[in-house]
Amino acid sequence: MASEAEILDELRRLRARVPQLTGALAAGVDGLVLAQDTPGVEPERVAALTVTALGVAERMADATGQGDFRELLVRGVYGYVATYAAGRGAVLTVLAQDRVNLGRLLLEGRRAGARIGELVDAEAAETEAEAEERSEATASEKAPPRTTTARPRTARAPRTTNARTTTES
Repeated sequence: MASEAEILDELRRLRARVPQLTGALAAGVDGLVLAQDTPGVEPERVAALTVTALGVAERMADATGQGDFRELLVRGVYGYVATYAAGRGAVLTVLAQDRVNLGRLLLEGRRAGARIGELVDAEAAETEAEAEERSEATASEKAPPRTTTARPRTARAPRTTNARTTTES
């Protein structure tokens, strides 16, 4: 996955743009924390709950014909928990105070999710390409080398056809 430092930088920039955020974390769709800035909150627990909520949200969006999952917003007495799709392999979860400007939270969360998704997806693509190169190299080492000898080409004789064939009885 993408570099933890790069994702953490994006989380910190998000927290600077939305001062009422109390935490932010990026997790893989498998529930593993990629980077976190969540003081006072257990990031592994939040990541696991995020993935669980993501599964329900994806099924709900699909069952209602709303398309692919984009975001999920939960409002509690003391604030908000917002989860955003971050590319194909990650999700972004942010925690905010109740007094946050909700429009700003949604806008900046979407932008940060897109940036984190780009980082994670680019890293995943590089990893896949490297794995493919290794498997091709391994396959070429295991396969016996092809030895091809050029066969000489010979000119063909022109075809002759009998224009008329007769049979006598």
